[in-house]
Amino acid sequence: MTGRVGRRFLTVLTAVATIACLAAVPAAQATTSTSYAGATADGGRWIADVPSPWNGTLLLYSHGFGPLVAADAPDAATKQALLDRGYALAGSSYDPNGSWWALGSAVTDQFQTLTDVQADLSSPPTRVIAFGTSMGGLISALEDEHSHGRLDAALTTCGIVAGAVQLNNYQLDGEYTMSKLLAAGQSIKLVDFTGPSDGLNTGYQLDAVARQAQGTLQGRARLALAMAFMNVSTWAPGEAMPAPNDYAAQEQEQYDVQFKATGTPPISTTMDFVEFGRPYIEEAAGGNAAWTAGVNFAALLARSPYAPEVVSLYRQAGLDLRSDLATLTGGADITADPSALRWLYRTSVPTGRLQVPELDMHTISDQLVPVQQENYYRHTVRRAGAQALLRQAFVGRQLHCNFTPAELVAGVQAVEQRVQTGGWGSAATPGALEASAQSLGLGDAAFIPYWPPPLSGDNGRFPWGGWRWR
Repeated sequence: MTGRVGRRFLTVLTAVATIACLAAVPAAQATTSTSYAGATADGGRWIADVPSPWNGTLLLYSHGFGPLVAADAPDAATKQALLDRGYALAGSSYDPNGSWWALGSAVTDQFQTLTDVQADLSSPPTRVIAFGTSMGGLISALEDEHSHGRLDAALTTCGIVAGAVQLNNYQLDGEYTMSKLLAAGQSIKLVDFTGPSDGLNTGYQLDAVARQAQGTLQGRARLALAMAFMNVSTWAPGEAMPAPNDYAAQEQEQYDVQFKATGTPPISTTMDFVEFGRPYIEEAAGGNAAWTAGVNFAALLARSPYAPEVVSLYRQAGLDLRSDLATLTGGADITADPSALRWLYRTSVPTGRLQVPELDMHTISDQLVPVQQENYYRHTVRRAGAQALLRQAFVGRQLHCNFTPAELVAGVQAVEQRVQTGGWGSAATPGALEASAQSLGLGDAAFIPYWPPPLSGDNGRFPWGGWRWR
């Protein structure tokens, strides 16, 4: 049977004691679960865990960008919390022979996993909810669009829901700006990478350019322009959120978000990770699918929520912003490979045509997948006429996918309530989600009322207004 090639069925009954970080969970008894595993048609692996008792809901989990290893939950603590509350879990590795940007196989592999798991269970699930993290959040959004009766709802967390074309282009806009305005005498590769190490070399070059630029008023102004195009958050980890009009502090925190070394080599900064990841998208697409040619950078800045910061810092530095924008527009000559671009549009860009209810969750200061993507996605869904199915929730915290088990379980329960009642009601409001999360005994939660500003770096395809700097 398709999706069951070379399957090795495993049934392991284990009594899993509640771990220390879940000590406050009301259900104090041990959870007995049955584990399953198998293979997809492309050689990928899937795993599943079904608790006893089972509440009938199966969460089809999609993992994020990284090694192609099967996972059925975002982390061990959340997995235990969900099993303790009766949720079954399943997820695949995607195609092990493909790129880490696994969009060419992921949706198919996930639905094959669902078919296999359903065949192994003694009774079918009463509800199936797609659940994804980061790149997996994009996958769960695409699964929603291709549900065809296989899903009842979707929960997308920290998802790349604006799609890979937007991701590629706004990152390239900022990188090109740095190269053109701050490193004119250097040769910095921005596209057509030979592999991740090639991308990392670019990341290291841009890190060095940023360190030097941060030492002068002129450098900081031009870095602010580049970071505006990249949608870099103005709230850095471990720092206080700057005042709305404190543009110098905002630029400093953007610099810290994007260029301050917080990890360990070879990937030490956010920029390093961005450049490490870009070659994988090129590999999957079969070429470069990003472009600057034809982009009007003045118009791009005019739509950016960061424009007031950029204007202020340029004035303080005594620089001519119009001249720099004209230089960027005049020198923009990077073109996309048409076949690569078609592949990304076909596999990695949501249309917004939701088939089942979907809740999206995002931290408000996300260094890898800017929260502004949720603004763009809402408009995409609205244009597709599916806005009644979508709800979006925001957590007042920094860092990519930095959710607590309490927040993730509350998200699952809100989506399940939507399925059970047939309407959202107040289930996905900040107050209801916060109250639900706090009641779980799983630790901290920080749902807040919030709406993100528009996404910058759309290369002229984003018609929903913006701040006029001229």
